[in-house]
Amino acid sequence: MSSKNVVPIVFSFDDNLVMQAGVCMTSLLHHAKPETFYDIFILHDSEAKFPSSGILEKLFLQFSEFSIQYVNVGSDFRDAFQIRGITQATYYRLLIPDLIPQYDKIMYHDVDVIFRDDLSSIYFDTDLTGYYVAGVSTPYSDIEQYFNEKIQTTSSKYIAAGDIIFNSKAIRDDNLVAKFRELAKLNWKYQDMDVINVACKGKIKYLSPGFCVVGTTSEILKDRDQQYYTQEDVEYALKYGIIHYNGPKPWNTWCLNFDIWWEYYRKSVYFDPEFYYSFYNNKLDEYDRLPLIKRIKILLRYFKTMK
Repeated sequence: MSSKNVVPIVFSFDDNLVMQAGVCMTSLLHHAKPETFYDIFILHDSEAKFPSSGILEKLFLQFSEFSIQYVNVGSDFRDAFQIRGITQATYYRLLIPDLIPQYDKIMYHDVDVIFRDDLSSIYFDTDLTGYYVAGVSTPYSDIEQYFNEKIQTTSSKYIAAGDIIFNSKAIRDDNLVAKFRELAKLNWKYQDMDVINVACKGKIKYLSPGFCVVGTTSEILKDRDQQYYTQEDVEYALKYGIIHYNGPKPWNTWCLNFDIWWEYYRKSVYFDPEFYYSFYNNKLDEYDRLPLIKRIKILLRYFKTMK
């Protein structure tokens, strides 16, 4: 491993998302360059069963240049504010600098994402001197008023927390985790994401959109008249960007870029023909039951996004 480019990366999830995490990691490892080694850490609570199940270790049947280490967070954030059915596990990323002190810089990603490129370049090329965290902002949002009033910021300066890079050394040096903990007790609408943006305000580095392509970013990317990103950034994001399913989940329903998730599901060791057939059969039945005009609208919207 010493001759490799080691990229430390953290995920956090519970027993309900193990298969989806496996698909996510499949996409990560599928695109790894020969010289890249992913040092993977998985945060979980003390009740999680998957660390001893061997499910994620099935990835070693397909790939070799990675490691998996499980980090038990215990009962941390049990008293943190929870909303919209999102549990305390979402706060675990706030502890990463302290939980994994062997790295001064480290990535975090949710598991409802698909990777389409190697991550070593962005990891090593992102200089975080003078910053606590790096991530992607969405320069247009329908909750701008919330950002202005609650966070005292704008959408163009508010980063998504599902794909970020921590300057762990700076966070440890300034004891920022303690501030994270205190802020997590307050009633934030977007929980850990609000906490990160409030605590790190003024020390956030903004990355190109390809590091986190959410639904609203996709809307901007397909607008040929948009003024937010360079053409180079747009082309990279559309072809290689990290797709984050921050709304409807592709394993549950049709959604933007759902077919890309299923592509990697088919490539993974977690592929189950029955599950695959059941999803598409049910969706075809739903489609067939729609009125003709609704089906035409769906087709028109699909072909529009393909342009």
